[in-house]
Amino acid sequence: MNNLISIYEEIGEVAKLIHDNGWAEKNAGNFSVRVDSDIEALSDEEIILPQCYPELSNRIFVVSGKGKRMRNIAKSPAKNTVVIKINSIGNGYNILSNERIEPTSELPTHLSIHAMILHRGSSERVVIHSHVTELIAISHIPEFCDQKRLNNLLWKMHPETIMFIPKGVGFVPFKLPGSIEIADATVESLKEHQIALWEKHGVFSIAQSLNDGFDLLDIAAKSVRIYFMCLQSGNKPQGLNDEQLKLLASIKF
Repeated sequence: MNNLISIYEEIGEVAKLIHDNGWAEKNAGNFSVRVDSDIEALSDEEIILPQCYPELSNRIFVVSGKGKRMRNIAKSPAKNTVVIKINSIGNGYNILSNERIEPTSELPTHLSIHAMILHRGSSERVVIHSHVTELIAISHIPEFCDQKRLNNLLWKMHPETIMFIPKGVGFVPFKLPGSIEIADATVESLKEHQIALWEKHGVFSIAQSLNDGFDLLDIAAKSVRIYFMCLQSGNKPQGLNDEQLKLLASIKF
């Protein structure tokens, strides 16, 4: 229970940051957090999932609620999220929390990402989906709907990007949100990156905590913002050169 309390506190903090940045119009954006707790289901009612996730059997997640606004999640995290437990097979879940609300419609994408993380044995526990304005804007420019060119831009605009997002951002061409197809494409992208950009829609980030996941999005967004600010001033940005990027990439934390 103490684990859940601390998670709710971080959810409230990060949901406010996302809303205050303008990355969550209406009920946009969602997230999920894998929880290491042993909580019994309050109901025997089981909801069947559209596909099976054997890697997630008996795992517990805190998930944002369907149709819930980030500004309301920030004020009352427990009342706008739901705690679910995947069954022993991985093809359904029970609701553990008192709030009888549906998980986000992007749940298949979240679960697919968590299954990939557990399969490879890495330490990420959090998945964030947000409508980061700057990253959506850059995906409307055909030149940057190319992953290599996109990352070249991001790295050159701001030193923090090559330092904290050294593998760059994965690019996912437009597909129907909430579909198995976009879930599969996002998982493939996040196998190599911590951020996946959905063309003309939004982004996903994976991290060990919600704050870490937000930081990744914040850094990438600032790189794009610097690029647009230079263009607005009537100047094409020079950007960091290859030697400078190499030097920055060598810094260890």
